[in-house]
Amino acid sequence: MTLTQMRYFVEAASLLSMTKAAEELRVAQSAVSAAVAQLERQVGTPLFIRQHARGLVLTAAGEELLRDGRGLLAHVGEVLDAARGRGDDVRGRIKLACMVTLVPFVLPDLLAELSAGCPGLEVEVLELEAAAVSAALRSGAVELAVTYDLGLGPGVAREVIAEAPPYVVLPPGHRLTKRPQVRLSDLAGEPMVLLDLPHSREYFSELLAKAGAPPRIAYRSASVEAVRGMVARGLGFSLLNQQPVLDGTYSGGRVAARPIADADAPALSVVVAWMESVRPTARARAVTDTAREVIRRLRSAAGEPAPDDGGNSLRA
Repeated sequence: MTLTQMRYFVEAASLLSMTKAAEELRVAQSAVSAAVAQLERQVGTPLFIRQHARGLVLTAAGEELLRDGRGLLAHVGEVLDAARGRGDDVRGRIKLACMVTLVPFVLPDLLAELSAGCPGLEVEVLELEAAAVSAALRSGAVELAVTYDLGLGPGVAREVIAEAPPYVVLPPGHRLTKRPQVRLSDLAGEPMVLLDLPHSREYFSELLAKAGAPPRIAYRSASVEAVRGMVARGLGFSLLNQQPVLDGTYSGGRVAARPIADADAPALSVVVAWMESVRPTARARAVTDTAREVIRRLRSAAGEPAPDDGGNSLRA
């Protein structure tokens, strides 16, 4: 087995297409097909089910080899960099998943810091919902994820870099805006505009149900800004975890944010996550360290104390 065979196989398995793999690798398709065929002969079992006009499907052996092959190629890259004297010079490409609701708050600063501190690092970002983040990690489509600790499941290692408490979003002039904090029970019977994303909707609905105020959902949206816009127009209240610095909406309206008074309303942990079975690369460690610093700076700008154990809250 050669590293070239493994590299061609991993690319074809990631894209589920020999043609797309050849385009990405900038080689002839016949070279990719031949390398994969040779690898299958050496392994002694098919790695793909080839479907005409429908691309490739990985066999069980192919899925296992893809998972281990990615780790092998990443480790070889680190070994070569160290041999060239670039052990601390982070280079190469990393695929990163970011939870969609965290993207506007974390991603711009994270990418800017990585561009300045690790100019040799190329970061490809997938903006995904919680369920898709877990699937991307497990399939090896991404090496690392910045996300909420929602639906990641077993086998996923994570480092908590902040806690994001829920808060209430109210229309201007709402009766509860006169209070510095709002109890969830005070929202009983009120129409709600729900952030309708997998795991998020269950989290918010359970918060209200446990407080004795099961939600009366009037409107739904998968967009945080659309939710805020509907609240600004008086269509209901909402619950969110990320709070923009300004209270204005895209459409020119305004909302009022109030902390939740219920002491048992659980926060969402913001985490950097990776598969336990995959050894973190220097690239992954650089992204994790930078994400931790970006969160710390966001907290400081918001006037919150810097955490010493990851247990404080983040409004972002």
